[in-house]
Amino acid sequence: MSKVRRIGILTGGGDVPGLNSVIKSVVYKSTELGFEVMGIRRGWEGLTHMQPGAAPDPNYLRPLDRINTRGIDRSGGTVLHTSRTNPLRVKKGKTPAHVSSQRLEKLRMDETYFDFTPIVLDNITRLGLDYLIPIGGDDTLSYAQVLAEKGVPLIAVPKTMDNDVHGTEYCIGFSTAITRAKELINRQRSTMGSHERIGVFRIFGRDSGFTALYAAFVTSARCVLPEVEFDLDALVALLIADKRNNPSSYSFVIASEGAVWKGQKVAEFGESDAYGHKKKADIGHALAEEIKKRTGEDTMSSDLTYDLRSGEADSLDHMVAITFANIAMDLVRDGISGRMTAIQDGKYTHAPLPDPKAGPRKVDVALLYNHERFRPHYSGKLNSPMFLSAEHT
Repeated sequence: MSKVRRIGILTGGGDVPGLNSVIKSVVYKSTELGFEVMGIRRGWEGLTHMQPGAAPDPNYLRPLDRINTRGIDRSGGTVLHTSRTNPLRVKKGKTPAHVSSQRLEKLRMDETYFDFTPIVLDNITRLGLDYLIPIGGDDTLSYAQVLAEKGVPLIAVPKTMDNDVHGTEYCIGFSTAITRAKELINRQRSTMGSHERIGVFRIFGRDSGFTALYAAFVTSARCVLPEVEFDLDALVALLIADKRNNPSSYSFVIASEGAVWKGQKVAEFGESDAYGHKKKADIGHALAEEIKKRTGEDTMSSDLTYDLRSGEADSLDHMVAITFANIAMDLVRDGISGRMTAIQDGKYTHAPLPDPKAGPRKVDVALLYNHERFRPHYSGKLNSPMFLSAEHT
């Protein structure tokens, strides 16, 4: 008998709307091509922690078919669940109990961390995976590059509401985040106006300001980004002028979580995650307090972060998710591996996996942002791609 071909699929990092649409579409296309699909639960943790045995470990493995994925695209999140596990840095105390102490010693990196890559490779072989489809942002995909270099056939799908993965102009989750930010900000205009306040909206964007920039684009707002240390006095003067010129007597600014003003640093706190990230102090609260101290105006800060990644996908994210999934399966069908589905110059394509050393993709400030006015550039867009910022390999 011929060997059954099998695809593994996982979602890593933060959840975004549209993940279930990718999963369902991969399953449906796979069945047409004669593949079984094994869902790997909890991101890379599924391949570091799954229990060996004849039957699939239900804690980390879920066989997928057309029946059990039929309605998953109607809801947000990921049915496979997710984690921020980095197999290159599995922390002492978080290793699976079934891995022997002798094996752990061979995986030891230092006193704190273990490199579980050999176990991941063993588990991929044990599962009989012909291809792997990891869905994630720059952290999750950085490990996909490690596996590709080890010879694992895989096609990656980029997702992150930060939209900061190199090689693509668009990542799943971005449109829904902007749509939801617009709705939430417009809803809170009534509160700002009723109390005649200056508002600060904190939004995701640790290292890149795409989410704040595009939310400002559709709400006619000021915004501050991680890419540019901003002049706080200049921003305050504009917000006071905006408030004075507004018949409802309010103004507001959208702040990326990683934005800083000149002479200020955003404090970090808590334990670093497996990719070396700590949580950042709330720039929204700090900026609102500083504006109030300097002007005497009433301020309000509103954290938009987790609301933007929750719930079902908007139409654009749903469409991109379905299309990315089908492109991934077309590449699998053609025997292509080590690539990522992408959009470049407004067109669907595929690109090299992101270089882990490159870090997050950044806003092209000169092209997209007027840092003196704290606004997006609206003019000069003729012949620009739909998402405005071209991304070339």
